[in-house]
Amino acid sequence: MIRFLFSALGGLFSLITLGLMAVALSIGAIFYIYGQDLPSHESLSQYQPPTISRIYSGEGRMLDEFARERRLFTPAEEIPQLVKYAFISAEDKNFYVHQGYDTRGIASAAVDAMKGGSVRGASTITQQVVKNFLLSADRQAERKIKEIILATRLEETLDKERILELYLNEIFLGQNSFGVTAAAQAYFNKTLSELAPHEAATLASMPKAPGRFHPVRNKERVLQRRNFVLKEMFENGYISEAVYKSERELPLRSVQNGDFEPFKDGLPPRDYFTDEIRRQLSNDFGEEEFFTGGMTVRATIDPEMQEVAAAALQRQLEQFDRGVGRWRGTGKSISAENLATEADWREALAGTNVPRDINLESHWFPAVVLEIADQSMRIGIEGISETEAEPFVIPRKDISWLRGGFGDSFKIGDVVLVRRMTTGDEGAGDFIRWTLRQVPEVQGGFMAMDVNTGRVIAMQGGFSYQHSVFNRATQARRQPGSSFKPFVYASALDSGYTPATIVVDAPIEINTPQGLWRPQNASNRYYGPTPLRTGIEQSRNLMTIRLAQEVGMDVVADYAERFGVYDGMGRFLANSLGSEETTLYKMVSAYAMFANGGQRVEPTLIDRVQDRYGKTVYRHDDRVCTDCVNPTLPRSEAPVIVNNRERVMNAVTAYQLTSMMTGVVSRGTASKSVNLGVPVAGKTGTTNDAKDVWFIGFTNNIVAGCYIGFDNPRSMGSGASGGGMCGPVFQRFMSSAIKKYGAGKFRAPKECEFIKIDRFTGARLSDSAEGDHVVIECFREGEQIDFGITFDGGFAMGANLPLVRETGAAKQVTTSTGKKAVVGPKAGFGTLSSGGLY
Repeated sequence: MIRFLFSALGGLFSLITLGLMAVALSIGAIFYIYGQDLPSHESLSQYQPPTISRIYSGEGRMLDEFARERRLFTPAEEIPQLVKYAFISAEDKNFYVHQGYDTRGIASAAVDAMKGGSVRGASTITQQVVKNFLLSADRQAERKIKEIILATRLEETLDKERILELYLNEIFLGQNSFGVTAAAQAYFNKTLSELAPHEAATLASMPKAPGRFHPVRNKERVLQRRNFVLKEMFENGYISEAVYKSERELPLRSVQNGDFEPFKDGLPPRDYFTDEIRRQLSNDFGEEEFFTGGMTVRATIDPEMQEVAAAALQRQLEQFDRGVGRWRGTGKSISAENLATEADWREALAGTNVPRDINLESHWFPAVVLEIADQSMRIGIEGISETEAEPFVIPRKDISWLRGGFGDSFKIGDVVLVRRMTTGDEGAGDFIRWTLRQVPEVQGGFMAMDVNTGRVIAMQGGFSYQHSVFNRATQARRQPGSSFKPFVYASALDSGYTPATIVVDAPIEINTPQGLWRPQNASNRYYGPTPLRTGIEQSRNLMTIRLAQEVGMDVVADYAERFGVYDGMGRFLANSLGSEETTLYKMVSAYAMFANGGQRVEPTLIDRVQDRYGKTVYRHDDRVCTDCVNPTLPRSEAPVIVNNRERVMNAVTAYQLTSMMTGVVSRGTASKSVNLGVPVAGKTGTTNDAKDVWFIGFTNNIVAGCYIGFDNPRSMGSGASGGGMCGPVFQRFMSSAIKKYGAGKFRAPKECEFIKIDRFTGARLSDSAEGDHVVIECFREGEQIDFGITFDGGFAMGANLPLVRETGAAKQVTTSTGKKAVVGPKAGFGTLSSGGLY
């Protein structure tokens, strides 16, 4: 019997042993099979998570951020222990002791599942890292096996802190936040080091169900989970009992509940400047790299001047729009059922897509029309509680500029824009009333940059970025009109002409494939023989066409292309009057080269770009500083910076042209709108039917330009002109820019020889001559000048004055670039040249 019992026990033991061996072999086989062809876990040691790219001003103020996943990577050593302990307590309390998977946790999850309970993952932090980075998120047994295999391998490759770093930077925590640093900003607007234990526990609650754990809509659920995490932290020895008891009694506070200011409220609204940086860097580095590479971008923008630029353009656009006298509103309305209560209309208004980034004179608020009476209408205003001091009533007199009354233009439920009208500027002073406003239909662009460095200090691409993201400074291709003429005059000056050369202003007829072209001056008048200076000051079309014909459109086009106005300009005479489209960005950049004496300058919105590790991957200023790192350089001496810029125009030509363009401002087409008290040069531009109006001007250090027109080009009326509409924008901006950046005389090159001439006749005058007719012109030193015939007084088309006086045959000249150009009979002082066209 005993022998039989021992035999039975031996057989049972063998059976159990064989069974265990079979199970072990089966498990081993399963793990071997699934362990083949798995993703490489070693790649995680080199993993670079997608992170936010941020744009800063030169003063270090953050302006904007761009990301596909809002993540701020934080190394493990910079993550506070409190935050680590909170997540370990919530997700994997045995993290520091297991080898990648938790056997007890897996067994407990299996028992719960067999009992009919909820299926839970029982994954360790290491397994979650593997799942998030290398595997899918399903709950199939096959994936779980692969997860355990890879987790074990990962533990052999990376230390615990590196694994925790990957987990805390990768995990999604709701509110479009990836990683703990971004989540701390999103929920509390705090850095990790500023988090209290209950706040760290709140973040650690989110991985369980980030889509369902909303701190407001699911407040009680989040609060229970937070307190559970706090309890785990206490039981694991990470916080004391006193801290646990005090922290669990604290309310659940969050940005979403209005307890903290949102992080983005500290940023200015996205505008044309930062969006253009996004566009340029996406093109240069690739969109994927920009949105995920964690770039740090230092922008050239001057925030103070950007505000001035926006207000200057907006004011002019609104002024024109009010002159039209037509109400268009926002085109949005709120249905009657959503107007029943204040809570209803406020919720509906908050969800209405209208611009909220306008601060012209004071902030513009969205509002809804609630009641219309004969002499007033009552409105509800977003974010403003009605008070007796500021009644939400618009009186009829507020729309005296409109054609029509309340009943004709407004309906109950209309969404409108309003601002406070006060006794002072920029919203200061005593409140008068709420006043209606609308985004103008006419649009435009403005840009200002440093003429020596190319740094763009301000850019406004329209009235409101939130209304229209289309950047009219960089993306709108428009006809520059007469603002292109300086390039024609530059090609002539560089080809042997002078500011005193006489060109006939008389009718012209030109045969073209489209028929006979009869260009005219804007005044529809003809002025006879006129010096070049007067031609550009008064923007004479016929003189410009004659110049272009005589110099040659190939030469003119070469100049325009060299200055970057066009990539391939058409060789048509009409293009000498600015009929070919370009952008404000290119035109302002080209004018900067007039202002700096003819040296190439590339415009930039970016000073420097650094990658996620702080390495500089782009720097705009590539000049060489020979002794910037010399420690022995005396404090009284400035370091020497080597100027390696290309010369695109002869320095004398640049100064001559600049001098002529100062006449545009002092007595020409911009004289009525631009008066800054310092030397300013510039040129107006008005296209046919005033579809586009321009003004681009500069001091010795800042160039700024403006264009205004309808997005779908049409006439703005006979009274619209570059000087009348864009001149005031330039005036408002430069008034502030000069106060900040200063302005001085334009530097004359040493090769200049100054001679007084009569600006009406081009005749040479004595050195002692004075009067309004006297102008001091720069001529090239040592140049052979044929003064020719001089006239006492202005020209007139008299019977005894020939229209054209022959002065000899055409001749070949050498331009500043070393090329040869054939020009017609060049006129000297007081001589005449027809340009060869009639």
